[in-house]
Amino acid sequence: MPHLGSTVHLRALAAAALRPRPVPVSRRATPAERVVIVSASIGAGHDGAARELERRLTAAGVTVDRYDLLDLLPARLGRTVRDGYHRMLVRAPWIYQRVYSSTERAGGGGPLARALLRTAENRMLDALPADTGAVVSTYPGASRVLGSLRLGGRLDAPVFTYLTDFSVHPLWVAEGVDVHLAAHAVPAAQARALGARDVRVGGPVADPRFCPADAERRLAARARFGLPADTPLALLVAGSWGVGPVRQVALELRDCGAAVPVVVCGRNEALAEQLRADGIEHAYGWVDDMPGLMHAADVLVQNAGGLTSLEAFAAGLPVASYRCIPGHGLTNAAALDEAGVAAWIRDPDQLKDVLGDLIDGPRGLLQREAGRALFAAAGAGPADEIARACRATGPVPIARGLDRPPPPSGPAASAPGTASAPRGPRRAVRRLAASMAVACVVWAGAVGTAVATTGSGPGVIHAIGHTLDLDDDVHPGAPQQQGHHS
Repeated sequence: MPHLGSTVHLRALAAAALRPRPVPVSRRATPAERVVIVSASIGAGHDGAARELERRLTAAGVTVDRYDLLDLLPARLGRTVRDGYHRMLVRAPWIYQRVYSSTERAGGGGPLARALLRTAENRMLDALPADTGAVVSTYPGASRVLGSLRLGGRLDAPVFTYLTDFSVHPLWVAEGVDVHLAAHAVPAAQARALGARDVRVGGPVADPRFCPADAERRLAARARFGLPADTPLALLVAGSWGVGPVRQVALELRDCGAAVPVVVCGRNEALAEQLRADGIEHAYGWVDDMPGLMHAADVLVQNAGGLTSLEAFAAGLPVASYRCIPGHGLTNAAALDEAGVAAWIRDPDQLKDVLGDLIDGPRGLLQREAGRALFAAAGAGPADEIARACRATGPVPIARGLDRPPPPSGPAASAPGTASAPRGPRRAVRRLAASMAVACVVWAGAVGTAVATTGSGPGVIHAIGHTLDLDDDVHPGAPQQQGHHS
């Protein structure tokens, strides 16, 4: 396939996206009871929220279709974005922090980044059923695509954004989105400050299996996982990718003596093996029964502040943020701390005392109550808001593109998972750098600005080269995350 990092290929994508297309309208005569949810397989949090919204809406009698935004990007670009973003978090988290911070400060969008997201617009319209009554985004890039369609008059169904994070980066607030749904007043206030007009606090969504456990269920869960029955347990979770200084935190938890660490490494099986070699007895890869592990644990230690934190609140488990990943990990920790639902441990010397207070002290009791209070409005929530809007909608025209993009040809048409093998280690490294560069550009486009327009573009691309040993060994000033294992 063409080299995705090349300027020529990116310009071709931009030109294709900007090509005008006819937009005839089809109408439905009665209110629809179909909702389309658009997520993205970036980690597991966005998909997890989409899955729970789907479950709730289906239970309410609404037909639901779900799509992955990455599948709607052309030329397998979605896979490149996901892999590049993953590699950036694992190999060069300081680059992610730089991109996150620069796009947080910037306002307008760069033309290339906007064009890259626009490549999904016509595919999005083609995917929407004619009787769609509402569209919901659980991913910022999807919100931008849908908001653009709404502003352009090509989509008349109302668009909702469900904010999966407790902190709101500008990428979450897309012009054209009708309603932003927040889990708490803190993210709601942040969304309003960024220009969102209709923001509603509907509470979080979590699988109903995440619920408080009594003593009998707690002991049964510990026995099921082979965990000690009477020892305080700290559940350490680092998302579906197992990123961040997980190894360092696990060792610190063990050495401080406040609790025995129980570590979930997601799909990072190599990390789980390394932890077991370090003497961390209870280290797991992917775990299907996360509700059971939360029932067994006394406290959750997390580094990203996403869906796992909300699930812990539902389970009545106190939460501590510690050694958070850059970007959204840090801002989520601050927002959770401001809301009073999670402790943010900034100093390693405080680790033992704070964990002890959360496990068996007044702070833990207060945080359990605050976390459960998020779910107190029984029967109300974001799914109810979406279902009401869907059923109240009158005739809704949905625009469609007539001239579908031509099917790919040549190497780009090969089956997913097939690619020509690199001709040497140098080329493989350059391909890795290119995928990270494209991820930076598209991620920044989702926020509303191209990396190149923020003044950080060349630096970011050059920094990627430093990180992958294309130029030097270490980028000057790059913070080193001790104990990180990829």
